[in-house]
Amino acid sequence: MKKFLLTVLIALLISGTSFATPIPMRGVIEGFYGELWTNKNRLDLMNFCRLNNLNAYIYAPKDDPYHREKWRVSYPKSKLAELKNLVETANKNGVRFIFAISPGQTLNYIGEKGDEDFNKILRKLDSVYDIGVRNFAIFFDDLKDENGVHHEDGKLQAEFLNKLQAALREKHYDIEPLITVPTEYYRLDMIQNANNYTVDFAQTLNKRIVVLYTGDGVVCDGITNEDFQAACKIYERDLGIWWNYPVNDYALTTGGNKNSKLALGAIEKLPTTNVQAIFFNPMGQYELSKIALATGADYSNSPETYDAEKSWDAALIAQFGKLAPAMKIFASHSRHMENSWAKVGAADAPEFEAAANAVISNFLEGKKLDSYQLSVLIAEMEKSAATLLKNLPPEILIECKPQLEQFQRLAQASRLALQSLSRQTLAPQLKALREEIRLEEPNAILSEKAALKFIDDTIYLLN
Repeated sequence: MKKFLLTVLIALLISGTSFATPIPMRGVIEGFYGELWTNKNRLDLMNFCRLNNLNAYIYAPKDDPYHREKWRVSYPKSKLAELKNLVETANKNGVRFIFAISPGQTLNYIGEKGDEDFNKILRKLDSVYDIGVRNFAIFFDDLKDENGVHHEDGKLQAEFLNKLQAALREKHYDIEPLITVPTEYYRLDMIQNANNYTVDFAQTLNKRIVVLYTGDGVVCDGITNEDFQAACKIYERDLGIWWNYPVNDYALTTGGNKNSKLALGAIEKLPTTNVQAIFFNPMGQYELSKIALATGADYSNSPETYDAEKSWDAALIAQFGKLAPAMKIFASHSRHMENSWAKVGAADAPEFEAAANAVISNFLEGKKLDSYQLSVLIAEMEKSAATLLKNLPPEILIECKPQLEQFQRLAQASRLALQSLSRQTLAPQLKALREEIRLEEPNAILSEKAALKFIDDTIYLLN
């Protein structure tokens, strides 16, 4: 039997058949700003991770006061009991629970105060070790003053982490190496600053400590194999990735609220080799985050064979069943996230954008409008919005109702815009509906370069 299996293996290797090689540590980091997930969400996530072969979760909510502002203070007994239940649930589901704190804004490194802070961190980590935590992370991200100058010295941070890891290993034989995020955690920051932070941090840091990296920017349009290897070379180790999709805590409109746009697309454009760990940062909208997280699981279990569009389709079918076709239409208009410094995710509604551009081109050239395809797509928008508003489970609808209602307005306005172009006269209701859309944009925005652009182009041409 052994000879037979060996023969089969050799034949597969000769034929060039590839084997899926999962990223060793793959999971979710609750690392966003804004309202925290509920404990019910987190408990459900452990089951979701098991079902999708994700094996790690980092607890690092930015607005948990005990994670960042009050990092020196131990959790109250009630919170420790909640965390203990979560740790136990993670263990039952084969998920590594990683407890993180972000002390950098006020951490002292040297002298008597440095010793005091070091001991306070040890006590805090010991308190969660006692409830079953065996994996820890210390983050130094987002520590710049208003002038963009780093407060902290890379060498001091790295020495602190080395000392902490040694102390933890001396006390507890069963803990894993630390995970960290440096203050310069994306490539453009590393190469644009002349303060030697990254070199000092990288050269001093114990090689066993896992470093997470976000790519060219905080939120960027993918990481190529070449760029990833260049970053790994700086650190002389295989890096992990903190991937900021589908997180949307930066999705702001002028004068608006956070989370105005939902990131409902697939994970895409990530390295295929030498990734030590990957963690996907989700949205505050827990249920809707599962779309991208399921595709992230597919990627991290087989980076070399991953197909983003196929994975996205499969995730929608698995999560929404009979509602998947309607959800796909809605989600396709809310995949791309972009502002002045961030860009990530597949283009919104490319079929709609192409059909709308064709109609606009026909109009500008004085040709008969080729409007059939666009009319069909608008009808699909109208039908899917109505279907989802009526039939989505309450726990999902509450996360996207403003966006679905805005989607309805966009569909209605697109229909009026198409009619206006056909008649070469601006429909009187269109301007009023566009103003209604504008007023709702602080709470809900989507399809900026597809449906919204078509509406605005039409108003501009016919006004």
